[in-house]
Amino acid sequence: MGTIQVDEEAVLDAEDIVELSPVNGTYDTVIVGAGAAGIGMAISLMHIGVESMLIIERNTVGSSFANWPAETRFITPSFPSNSIGMLDLNSIAIGVSPAYNMRVEHPTGQDFADHLKFLAEEFELPIWDHTNVTAIEKGSEEFNIETDKGSLQAKNVIWAAGEYQYPTTNLFEGSELCRHTSTVSSYAEMSGDDYLIIGGYESGIDAAYHLSRNGKQVKVFDSSCPWGAETSDPSVALSTFSFERMRADSFQTQVELFAETKISKVELNSGIYTVTTSDGDVYTSKNKPLLASGFDGSHKFVSHLFEQRKDGFPKLDDNDCSTTTEGMYLCGPAIRHDGHIFCFIFKYRQRFGIVARSIAESLGLPTEDFVSIYRSWGMFLDDLSCCGQECLTC
Repeated sequence: MGTIQVDEEAVLDAEDIVELSPVNGTYDTVIVGAGAAGIGMAISLMHIGVESMLIIERNTVGSSFANWPAETRFITPSFPSNSIGMLDLNSIAIGVSPAYNMRVEHPTGQDFADHLKFLAEEFELPIWDHTNVTAIEKGSEEFNIETDKGSLQAKNVIWAAGEYQYPTTNLFEGSELCRHTSTVSSYAEMSGDDYLIIGGYESGIDAAYHLSRNGKQVKVFDSSCPWGAETSDPSVALSTFSFERMRADSFQTQVELFAETKISKVELNSGIYTVTTSDGDVYTSKNKPLLASGFDGSHKFVSHLFEQRKDGFPKLDDNDCSTTTEGMYLCGPAIRHDGHIFCFIFKYRQRFGIVARSIAESLGLPTEDFVSIYRSWGMFLDDLSCCGQECLTC
């Protein structure tokens, strides 16, 4: 994988951090999930001086990224820009540039999974992989975490289990007849001449692009119109990477987009799939329709430890901690504050420093130097008032 590019003056010293056993049987912090959020959060904790920690991962480091369709790439570009004081958009740690490491501008999921594994090894992160968390409960002073390998205790828990393994599928009558895009290993392996895609945001456009390149006729249905949204917020509008690919000749000639079109049901009769819209229009295909409907997220498994917002996401305080359970933090794409969505890596990484400082302060560790450095690298976003559609720092 090469050598990580590091700005020695900008990165806090973590060379002496090694895996430690829990003090008195209790870890200071346990992180659930070893994806971008979990690995990045662990590095931040190491930088601020939290030594007694553990990452628990149900599969392996970066496994969700490794399960992406083979052709799918990051919509955000990577540039080795640390030397000019700008953190690589796909970086999860200060002083680290995936572009420098991988020599790839738009990494595949497997590329990024390999990058996360490399970071875990370089930083000697303490990880229990192939370990499933079965229950988390808060006692009077600490959390009891049950796993299929035994139980352990922690003063703080960071839920960073992500969302990719929990696709949204129960949307309309017959949605079980569709195939979610997260289950596609490669679009090149999909036979048939035509496809109906339900959902026109990034994963839907990605699927349409690759299928059209392979000679398929494609129809994309979306209940709104992501490709026409008048906003710069990538949580709502399509990325420039997607708009660029939509200009490809194959996309222009073989993909038909249906905006403001809600699907009411899908049926299968005599080997033919029928997709019916809420307006009564009917479309058919011999191939199973694709659901590009996003993800429910893993936070539902710890909903008893969080108060719920009106939109169903966990309600958080200013430190991304539960408002009802002290010491229970959320990290990753499920973070919401008011109307702000932190769904991409370069968005939710801005909150790593916030969580790390909160935990460090609870343990009596100094935080001033850490906060100064993380703020300078855009990894400590505590002023959300600037997060409008055209905000340059969000």
